[in-house]
Amino acid sequence: MKFASVLVLLFFCSTFKKSHGKSKPKPGCEYPPSQWCRSLEIAIECGVQKQCLELNATRPNSAVPRVVVTLYYESLCPGCRVFLTQQLFPTWAMLHDIMEVKLVPYGNAQELPSGNSPFTCEHGEPECHSNMIEACILHSVGLYSAFPVIDCMESAANVLAAAQPCLQLHVPSMTWDSVTTCVKGELGFKLMHENALKTNALSPAKTHVPWVTINKEYTGDFQDKAMSSLFNLVCKMYKGGKPPACTGAQKKLDRSLC
Repeated sequence: MKFASVLVLLFFCSTFKKSHGKSKPKPGCEYPPSQWCRSLEIAIECGVQKQCLELNATRPNSAVPRVVVTLYYESLCPGCRVFLTQQLFPTWAMLHDIMEVKLVPYGNAQELPSGNSPFTCEHGEPECHSNMIEACILHSVGLYSAFPVIDCMESAANVLAAAQPCLQLHVPSMTWDSVTTCVKGELGFKLMHENALKTNALSPAKTHVPWVTINKEYTGDFQDKAMSSLFNLVCKMYKGGKPPACTGAQKKLDRSLC
């Protein structure tokens, strides 16, 4: 899955390079290739609006609901890290047009009634810290921008040490100071409290992490299929016309050459 996602990104970048000889974004473009088509403003700033319009032509019908995959996890859990980096992120990278991902970093943490450290985490204070960092980044920039940062962190040997360089790499417009302000302030604790409420409200109650729900529903079958091949599960669950990534088909775009 990780290798497949790399191939998709390489194909995406090579497509941009071949179109009308414009192989590079404008000098003022500060966004990585994965975000060039995030909005019209970014596409114009990076000089790739025509390519983004062509890319949009291959996207599924927006009227069909996306498959919602929610991951309840903790940042230093080995099983959570493997699922996030080898199943969830690569699947989202290829199928984000037909799936919506929600991340709830909390896992088996416990919220204490009082004290300077109102949370305890299964893997100690470093996990509480990294959980909060990921929650703050998600809150500040949204899933689309935050997910590459979190995947970068969770892929690293040291999750906490990777946080700042991963943020600078994938969201250069966001300062590390803004993250630390969130983590050390009331907002960070508020976000973790909200994640605690979401986790504790699960029905059935979670018995382990990673805990995966599909369209807000948990079943043992969903969990097993998500852990073995989330990509196939999302393609199967999507009710609209299957995108080329699901069918293996390659849609040819009409390109004019001079």
